[in-house]
Amino acid sequence: MKFLIDNWFLIAAALVSGGMLLWPLLQRGMGGGIGTVEAVMLVNRQKGVLIDVSEPAEYAAGHAGGARNVPLAKLETPPNDLPKNKALPLVVLCATGARSAKAVAILKKLGYDKVHALNGGLRAWRDANLPVEKSAA
Repeated sequence: MKFLIDNWFLIAAALVSGGMLLWPLLQRGMGGGIGTVEAVMLVNRQKGVLIDVSEPAEYAAGHAGGARNVPLAKLETPPNDLPKNKALPLVVLCATGARSAKAVAILKKLGYDKVHALNGGLRAWRDANLPVEKSAA
């Protein structure tokens, strides 16, 4: 007991560092998103739809092949390019993955059941050498 009292700061540091190491793992398990492999499997096997929530200029500069552009600000306002079938899996992405989590929350509120954010966004998509398209602005 004396050891614990004398070295409480070392124990606290060990607990904090362990928590920081476990945080990404816990986030991933709590719906923190999916990787590119899982995204491709959803699109190919379950007819999943890629939804890019980037702004139109970002989308035109480069987007995942076959992705639909529905900017985050216009996600809740019809008409939008979201699928009518709310049972289809949706993979939401943006340039870095930062806006995707917000979009997932909005889409779940709109009644879409199978919504996933792509971890790393378009950057991860490019790093995995998956097709990227450009379009006119």
